This record gives sequence, C-alpha cells and structure tokens, in this order.
Amino acid sequence: MPPAVAQVARDSADWAERLGLTGSAESRRRLAGAAAADLAGRACPEASVERLRLLTDLITWLFAVDDACDEDGLGDTPTRLAPTVAGLLDVLDLRGDPASPALLGAAGPRGTALHDLCRRVREHARPAVLLAFTGQVREYLLALLWEAANREHQRVPGVAEYVQMRRHTGGVHPSFTLTDLAYDGPPPDERTDPALAALETLAADLVCWCNDVFSYRKEYRLTGDGHNLVTAIAGEERSPEQAALLAAADLFNRTLTAYTERETALLRTADPATHRFVAARRGWIRATWDWSLNAARYT
Repeated sequence: MPPAVAQVARDSADWAERLGLTGSAESRRRLAGAAAADLAGRACPEASVERLRLLTDLITWLFAVDDACDEDGLGDTPTRLAPTVAGLLDVLDLRGDPASPALLGAAGPRGTALHDLCRRVREHARPAVLLAFTGQVREYLLALLWEAANREHQRVPGVAEYVQMRRHTGGVHPSFTLTDLAYDGPPPDERTDPALAALETLAADLVCWCNDVFSYRKEYRLTGDGHNLVTAIAGEERSPEQAALLAAADLFNRTLTAYTERETALLRTADPATHRFVAARRGWIRATWDWSLNAARYT
C-alpha cells in the first residue's frame, strides 16, 4: 500500500466528521473499523495523494449510507428511505454546480458530502467521467429502494435477480470510475469495445460476491438480512447454510476463471489505456479479498 494511506485515513475521517457523516460515537466506530483508506490504497496503490483521497472519501460515504440503511433502520422500508434518496438525487442533478443552502439543508450531511464529491470530480474537467460517476451513484441509490422493498416484505430475491441488482447496491461502478480517474484510464465515452463492458461486469460481480462471502455470518447473525449471495442461493435451492456458502464460493471461483480468460484475450491487442483499465479492475478484485481478510467491518 502507498505510504500516504495513514494520512489519507485521518484526513478522510476528519472530512466525514466535519460534514456530519459521523453523528454518533457508534457511527464513528463503524467507519473507523471499515478502513476505507486501506481498501482504496490496496485498490489504487499508485494514485496521487489527492486522487487516493477522493476515492477514499467516496468509499467512506458509501459505507456511511450502507450503515444507515442496514443497521440504523433507514432502509427498512421504501417509504422511510425515499425522502433521503430524493434529496440525494437532487444533489446529483447539480453535477457539482454550486448548491443552494436550502437544497443542501434538505439533503442533510449525506447530501453535503455527496455534493463535495461531485464538485471534486468536476474539477478534473473530464465531463464523461463526471456524467458516468453521477449516473452510477444514481443507480446505486435507486437500487437501495429495491433492498428496502424486500426488507419491508421480508422477501429474499432469487439468484439471477440478486446478481443483477447487487452490481448496483455494491457501489462498485462509481469506485471503478474514480480509480480510472486516478490512473488516467480511458474515459467512458472512449470505451467502444463491448469486451471492456463485459470484463467490468465480471469484476463488479467478483468484488461484490467476495464481500458477500466474508460478510455473510455477521450480516445474517445481526439482522437476518436477505441481501447476500449466500442467502439468495439458500432460498432458491432450499439448501442449508453450509451448502449455500460452498455454492457461493464455487460460483466466485468459476467466475474468476472466466474473468481471467477474458482478460487474457483482451490484453493480447490492448493499448496502454486499456491495460490501465484492466489493471484497475484486477486491482479491485485482489484488494477486496485482501482487505476483507482483516476487515473489522465483518467481525
């Protein structure tokens, strides 16, 4: 990991505190245990300090929103979550433009922090990156409403449905986009090869499923939440917990093999920008695995 990680972690914690993302001692404890800078540093070890900090702050924000939904009850029902999502969508519509105090006041600390992220992305003067980032965060927020509807009805989704929606609830795509920004990877409007999109989808699946396998026991023990690949497999196949865990691990391994094969084929004729794109996705897969092994978030 880059030597700046420790300082970036302190600066990101100060940012979260200053903007009100950590409103209680418990939320501060959870975010500290999440080690967002550690994950960002593993995923993006060659980034400049400024761009590593931007990625870290995004991950911090995603963890804060997830914790509010999963552990503080914000995501228990769509009715409760919808006003928060609407306020955050208003912030995204600005795409980093100056915001009125009234709008940010209505959006709350999560909206203020999101606006700061959008403003900093905009400062890099890469419009395609900004549009991709705001669109991906929008998809993340709307997918949270799907989770809330499932919780309200105590519904466990089927595997195919879960896999599709997990690509959005994981917040992986905006994280990929800021990693590309850090590495000067090809902007979204220049990716004309469908093979790049297919590789990104596999990478997102692997990052999210790795998270699911490591977090399963904690999430199920504390909340009984049905939003986990293991739970979806167990429900669809009517299998016991251990068998579902093994099936999830097997699916991860088979998908990793498919990812490696696609990556190898793609790199045979790739230009330097595509090499950076691929390295960013590969880095995220490995970083998530290594980070998850020691993450206090999953214990």
